[in-house]
Amino acid sequence: MGRVRVGIRACLVVLSLLGLTVPGVAAAGTDPRGLDPAAVDRFIEDYRAHTGLPGVTVAITKGREVVHTAGYGHDSSGAALTAHTRMPIASLSKSFTALGLLQLVEAGRVELDAPVRRYLPEFHTADSRGERITVRQLLNQTSGMADTAYPDLRMPQAHDLTGAVERLGEARLADDPGTRFHYHNPNYQVAARIIEVVSGIPYAQYLRERVLTPLGMRDTDTVNTAADAKDVAHGYIRVFGLPVAEPEPDWFVGGSHGMITTAADIAQWLIAQNNGGTAQNGTSVLSPTSIELTHKPSEREDYGMGWWQGKSDDAVRIYHTGDWFTYTAEQILLPESGYGIAILADTGLAVEGDVSVLANGLVALAQGHEPTVRYPGGVYADWVLAALSLGGVAAGGFAIVRSRRWAQRRKGEHTWRTIARFVPYLAPAAILALLPQLAGYVFAGRAGNFIHVMYVWPALVISLGVGTITGLAVVIARGIRLATRRSAE
Repeated sequence: MGRVRVGIRACLVVLSLLGLTVPGVAAAGTDPRGLDPAAVDRFIEDYRAHTGLPGVTVAITKGREVVHTAGYGHDSSGAALTAHTRMPIASLSKSFTALGLLQLVEAGRVELDAPVRRYLPEFHTADSRGERITVRQLLNQTSGMADTAYPDLRMPQAHDLTGAVERLGEARLADDPGTRFHYHNPNYQVAARIIEVVSGIPYAQYLRERVLTPLGMRDTDTVNTAADAKDVAHGYIRVFGLPVAEPEPDWFVGGSHGMITTAADIAQWLIAQNNGGTAQNGTSVLSPTSIELTHKPSEREDYGMGWWQGKSDDAVRIYHTGDWFTYTAEQILLPESGYGIAILADTGLAVEGDVSVLANGLVALAQGHEPTVRYPGGVYADWVLAALSLGGVAAGGFAIVRSRRWAQRRKGEHTWRTIARFVPYLAPAAILALLPQLAGYVFAGRAGNFIHVMYVWPALVISLGVGTITGLAVVIARGIRLATRRSAE
């Protein structure tokens, strides 16, 4: 769900203008010689105590060494999380797919600038421009395919990569290939299918044999649908700041956001990424040149092949976020210091979730700064909605009590003007009915159906529901009083 964060950042701007994203309690400091694992433990535990985050696992590396791997808290079954607890990493999976495809490029079996149809003759879209899409454009998310033209989440979900490619026959393009960036999961589903066809073995098997086993990632695999992750406990969504365990909606995740891993395993991945493709055990899975290529932004966006690039405290940060509806993750490379950081949390996509705050805190520690412990922005937003809902209920109750007086004041008023007075009270119902469509506009097309919106921001749905009931109650009460007065005249 990575590009959803564009809309989330917009929400956070509003919150900051309201003065609601202020930091909380300061966490402990760091060892001046480097990142101190004890300081990491204190920061994470302080954060959990302050925010009620159920569980999180962390991996930190530097150079070719593992600095720290650990689990904190518990999953929804009550089991303690450890560095070996398997958790979804969602869109961090894209960097694995990119590496696997680059292996085939280095072997001379795939050309980045060749059209996709050279390797997948069955790949076609409802737009003739789709024939010009290249492999590189898939990995750089510049294929022209986009959620605005093909709302992936609202479409029937595939069950395997073959089906994921076949269903794109109904997809139109938002732009000419290569001209604009659009974060779109099907790009990486097609890329994963290329790996299958060119290598002649299933995508999951390819990753296991050519990437995961060489890196020593023995507890990592990939699934096609969320329902296939049978050993993963239900994650959590936050409802007015409180974590509530919920099953993950079943959706197709293969190739783009279906990896399940552990903190201990992903530490090995971070080491390889920060050391030119060479693992801690000395095995090379990709050349330094190709690793650098995956980290390099394209001409259209600060996004490379499965990695974003940004800055933190004027230092380059190479990263990717990952979102399921009930789990989130982030991986970060700090090339200048050699640190690699990964955070896996059992809370889902939200208006600034726990992982974002934790990631910034761990980067601050790695850079020798004091991190802050605060609620994620989504919790503050929930509190604002709760206050508005309570205020709306109180105002609605007052309006109902005074409905007879209101009806008396309408004597002699034009009917159209009286009807217009009801419109504001019906606004919450209209917004609630159109919420999935409105979310699509806010999140650059990355929106699904009503259930998906409920998972991402349940407090908003509940608040609109309360506003709808309150508004209808006012309209009914005033309507009855108005009809009674007119019948008596």
